[in-house]
Amino acid sequence: MSVDDRKKVVCQHIDLAWNKGRLALAEQLHSSDFLYKSSFIGRPLDSAGFSRMVQDIRHAMPDLQVVVEECVAEGYKVMTWSTLIGTIQKPALGYPPSDKVLSISAMAYWSLTPGNEIREICTMFDMESFRAQLGLQTRPLAETALP
Repeated sequence: MSVDDRKKVVCQHIDLAWNKGRLALAEQLHSSDFLYKSSFIGRPLDSAGFSRMVQDIRHAMPDLQVVVEECVAEGYKVMTWSTLIGTIQKPALGYPPSDKVLSISAMAYWSLTPGNEIREICTMFDMESFRAQLGLQTRPLAETALP
């Protein structure tokens, strides 16, 4: 399969999981050793853990929409830049509900198998912008870097 095919698999996964909540279909795109790592979760998640996390976030943000801004690939590696848009209607991941429409940038590194199964997703979210949009105190770099 081509690099473009791998980009399509990644974009399909984002649409199925985050936009449509079709988690069983998204899980079918995962390899048996799938791992999800994120800047807002303290430990890697397997396929079932990833699905539970997405379900929890979609429950808290039922209007969530993820827009893929850019998708580039080389070999079995894919990088995406996405924007998550929605409102937190129920508490999620320790954050309070808000009537504000939030826009959160995310960068993700995807590793695929030769059979085009998704082996790993490593995601970084712009959490400081997210916190600022909620009106929460941001944490300066020095504060988080120093003991």
